[in-house]
Amino acid sequence: MKLGSLKEGGRDGTLVLVSNDLKRIIPIETIAPTFQKAIENWAIVEPQLMDISVKLDDGDIAECRPYDPKLMAAPLPRAYQWLDGSAYVNHVDLVRRARGAKIPNSFWEDPLMYQGGSDNFLGPMDPIFLKDEGWGLDFEAELAVIVDDVPLGVSDEEAAEHIKFLMLLNDISLRNLIPSELEKGFGFVHGKPPTSFSPVAVTVNSLGENWRDGKLNLPLFVHFNKKKVGWVNAEIDMTFDFSRLVSHAAKTRPLGAGTIIGSGTVSNADQQHGYSCIAEMRMIEMIETGEATTPFMKFEDRIELDVQDSKGQSVFGVIDQIVKPY
Repeated sequence: MKLGSLKEGGRDGTLVLVSNDLKRIIPIETIAPTFQKAIENWAIVEPQLMDISVKLDDGDIAECRPYDPKLMAAPLPRAYQWLDGSAYVNHVDLVRRARGAKIPNSFWEDPLMYQGGSDNFLGPMDPIFLKDEGWGLDFEAELAVIVDDVPLGVSDEEAAEHIKFLMLLNDISLRNLIPSELEKGFGFVHGKPPTSFSPVAVTVNSLGENWRDGKLNLPLFVHFNKKKVGWVNAEIDMTFDFSRLVSHAAKTRPLGAGTIIGSGTVSNADQQHGYSCIAEMRMIEMIETGEATTPFMKFEDRIELDVQDSKGQSVFGVIDQIVKPY
C-alpha cells in the first residue's frame, strides 16, 4: 500500500492512496485527512485503507484521479520529529580516510544520529533553493522509515513492530558549512537545509521479500545531470538495520507516531556500484590522487533518485530536483 500527500489542503497536505503502479490516486480524507492523522490511528485506519487500495490497484474505483508527481508534497509535509542516522559505516569511514583519520571502533557498535529540522520538508519535484554556491551543496540518497508510537527503551525486536512505512529521501547538505559547525561540538543547523522526500511512502509489509531483517534489498539509482553515478544496493553494507536505528532513537525517550528515522547515505564498500553523494566521489579522489576534483552542485544542476523493483518499476516514485538561486 502506498500513501502520499497532495500539496492542496494546507501545510499538512491532503492524504491520498496511490496505486501500486503509480498511475492513479484517490483522496481518503473521510478516513484520515492527513498522513499524521493516519499514522496516529494506524491500527484503526489500516484495514479500511487496505480495502480501498486493493480496489484502486484492480481499477475498480471510477472516481480516482491521475497520479501527477508535480502535485505531490512529501508524504509527511512536516513532522513532529526527524532523526537521521548513519547506518552505512562505510560512508563514515570514507569521510575519515579522506583526511587521514580512522573511525573509532565504537562507530561499528553504536549508530550515529542527529535531529534535523522537520517543520518544512520539500516535495519530490520542488526546487532546491540555494543562496551561495560556495556553501558546497550536495545531495545524499537515503531511505527512511515512519513509525507509530514507540515506547521508551524498546528492544530491536520490539522496535521492528513499530516500523510502518518506508520512503526515499534526499538529505540535502551544505558541505562547506558543516565543518565549522562540528568544531563547536553541538551538531548541524546551517549545514542541513530542508530535506526532500519521495512522492509516496510504502507500507513495509507490502514490500514482500524485498524487506527483510529491517533492510530493503533493492537498488537505489542516482542520476546527476542525467549521468548515472550510483546504483547502490540498499541492503549491502548496512551496518545497522532500521530496527536498530529505532531502538537507538528510543533509548531514553518515547517516539511519537509520525517520527521519521533516516538511514544516512546509502553506501556500498565495493565502489563498483557508484556513489550516493558528491562527497564520496570527492573522498575517493582524495584517497587516490590527493585532490578532490568533482565540484559540488551549482545552479541549474539536476539530481534524480529512484528505487526500482526487479521489474524496473519505481517503488517510491522519483525524486527529481533542480538547484535554483534563492
